[in-house]
Amino acid sequence: MPKQILQINFNYNASKAELENAFAPFAAPISNVPGLVWKIWLVNDAKKESGGIYLFEDEASAQNYVTGEIVSGLKTHPALSNLSLKQFGMFEELQKVTRAPVELMISA
Repeated sequence: MPKQILQINFNYNASKAELENAFAPFAAPISNVPGLVWKIWLVNDAKKESGGIYLFEDEASAQNYVTGEIVSGLKTHPALSNLSLKQFGMFEELQKVTRAPVELMISA
């Protein structure tokens, strides 16, 4: 099955420290999401933008996350705005050339 990348971005109206503290309780539940291989947490405090890059085992796992409780909470959180969710497949051969750690992370 082809792996899926999910990219979530949003703006926030708190400090970086407040955002990190607010997200801390969700790190463990996110790590236990079925089909999730890994997540990279993103933040650009100067532009008040944050989000994540996720690798899922398959499209169904990514879609289940998008329609699940965690993302529903993001959509309704009063400190977050301009939520963007995008799913992508990958160019398997090209990422081997550019040393993407996808396969390494999947088999670890």
